[in-house]
Amino acid sequence: MSRQKQIEERTEQLVTPIAEANGVRIYDVEYVKSGGEYGLTVFIDKEGGVNIQDCEAVSRALSDALDEDDFIGDPYTLYVSSPGLGRKLTRDRHLAQSIGMRVEVRLYKADPQTGSKDLAGVLLGYDSETLRILADTEGDPEERTLARKAVAVIRLELDL
Repeated sequence: MSRQKQIEERTEQLVTPIAEANGVRIYDVEYVKSGGEYGLTVFIDKEGGVNIQDCEAVSRALSDALDEDDFIGDPYTLYVSSPGLGRKLTRDRHLAQSIGMRVEVRLYKADPQTGSKDLAGVLLGYDSETLRILADTEGDPEERTLARKAVAVIRLELDL
């Protein structure tokens, strides 16, 4: 397992009871290096959405827990945030919660059927190897099965 994944998993273990005590749930944890600096982002959510007070409460308690455990080693900035409306679906639990919802999919390579890297439609299902989408097409919607390894990003479609 990569160091990045170890940090994300350990952080999720630390923050889960903190989140529960504050009436929120963990959506995702990301540890990334950008512009030479590391950032540890914890995305929290709850029914009806989170507010700044939720983020602040989790951030303060998690910061203390991270200082005590001190397992990261590198300097980093901690962020606690909502996953947002157009949230990425990175884990199976995200996909399970999103079945029947509209999604946007970005592929690594252009789809041979359409010549595009992007498609949108309704998430019908998934397994460890594939995603099933009722894809928007120029005619009737078409059920498509996509290899998960071909998908760069899948996110909820913004309904603006």
